[in-house]
Amino acid sequence: MAVARDVSVVLLAHHQRDQAETLLLQALRGAGAAGLAGMPRSVLRDGITWQRPWLDKPRTEIDAYLRRHRLKHIEDDSNADPRFARNRLRLQVWPALVGAFGHADASLAMSAGWAQQADTLLDEIAALDLAEAATDQGLQVATWLALSPARRSNALRAWIKQRHSAGAPASLIARLLDELPVQRSARWPLGHAELHLHRGVLRHASTATRSPNAPETRLSIHRAGTCALPGWAGTLQVERVREGGVPLAWLAQLELRARSGGEQFQAGPGRPPRSLKKQYQDAGVPMWDRSGPLMYSGGQLVFVPGLGLDARVIGLTGQPLVALRWLPLADNG
Repeated sequence: MAVARDVSVVLLAHHQRDQAETLLLQALRGAGAAGLAGMPRSVLRDGITWQRPWLDKPRTEIDAYLRRHRLKHIEDDSNADPRFARNRLRLQVWPALVGAFGHADASLAMSAGWAQQADTLLDEIAALDLAEAATDQGLQVATWLALSPARRSNALRAWIKQRHSAGAPASLIARLLDELPVQRSARWPLGHAELHLHRGVLRHASTATRSPNAPETRLSIHRAGTCALPGWAGTLQVERVREGGVPLAWLAQLELRARSGGEQFQAGPGRPPRSLKKQYQDAGVPMWDRSGPLMYSGGQLVFVPGLGLDARVIGLTGQPLVALRWLPLADNG
């Protein structure tokens, strides 16, 4: 509704007790500093600023104002539904809590404020640590391991949050803290994505779902550009180069095949052809980067995703040459 009416600010009526309830509910769920920080006073989301101007006001003060000025208001019927955890806390626990601790609302809301400051400080420390440990390739595990255990956990959570808006569950963070120092190559599921560890670098990758269509078996390339291959869940990028490329004539009638075993690939001029498994291992290509079709021309292997062009098809300088690059759907865009 706000977007449709071009509204830039929305005011929310949460008050001091709402904040106190939020902190207590988060504590009962085992939340960390971010959860215990409760609701922010102001947050920008989807181009709209959401503000809570009454967050430090007691509910009794708001009710008194309504009575004094005879203002009409609506009580949400769902606030009395005990199926919701907040309502059970409000209806069954809060009267006893306030009866025993009269300042519970103010005290717990104040604690949420302190937690907000602590959470902000943790974000600033994470930014400093990730400036050293994170690169465009991913999280450099050796640098990350040099941090203290507490900063290690904090930086890891922040790094995942930057790449996966939902963050990671506490169980996955605990598992990563245990396994990253001892694993050499591994992968961990994270919602509709995965975390990949290979050669000391932790990367975040979206998981692509292959098209229900059958994989393409033929492809004709006559110029530079991109060729979408939804059946193989990726795109082939074709780029003109001056040297080190394959002549366009090789690509006029390509045959696309899946790996079947026994394929031989020559990694460089003068080097012997070897099995794809050996070549992948020597090049350090992890299993998840070996997807995509093998491309043949006239029975000769031309291109292998993750390895590149077979040396036997490299053309001479001066010919119309192109380089090929396979982009899985997870890496497109």
